[in-house]
Amino acid sequence: YAMLLSLIFLIVLVAAVVGFVFRHEIKTNFESNLNLALENYNVTADRHSEAVDTIQRTLHCCGVQNYSDWERTEYFSQKGIPRSCCKSQNDCLEKDLKDPNKAKLKVFVDGCFFLVTSTMESKMSIVAGISFGIACFQLIGIILACCLSRYITNNQYEMV
Repeated sequence: YAMLLSLIFLIVLVAAVVGFVFRHEIKTNFESNLNLALENYNVTADRHSEAVDTIQRTLHCCGVQNYSDWERTEYFSQKGIPRSCCKSQNDCLEKDLKDPNKAKLKVFVDGCFFLVTSTMESKMSIVAGISFGIACFQLIGIILACCLSRYITNNQYEMV
């Protein structure tokens, strides 16, 4: 049992170190994937499009760097900026979303990349604290399992 807990502890420790070391690559991959999701955005039930809509609605943002990122997409030429960027769903008409100057007043102008990464970084202290607490419980479990094993081994010789 102690060996299993030690193995799990080491796996979690390695994952944390790798995540910390490669955090810049993770950001770069996220940005490129978000750009790719914008390029391939459509109104069908595509999970990438749904993810973009959810991010934009939840964080009140639009595009990767800003709302003008949508102007380079095929979706913009057909329908304009998506409705998930609108500040108010009642005040967003399709003709306004096709004109970048009018859209600027009706959609969120901040990009999602900065908001997502800053939100993640602000929550990292909570994640680190919870992870540290779990690691402490694992170490206590490893120590107690070793003590129990030693106690069982010592008592076998006394039974005779």
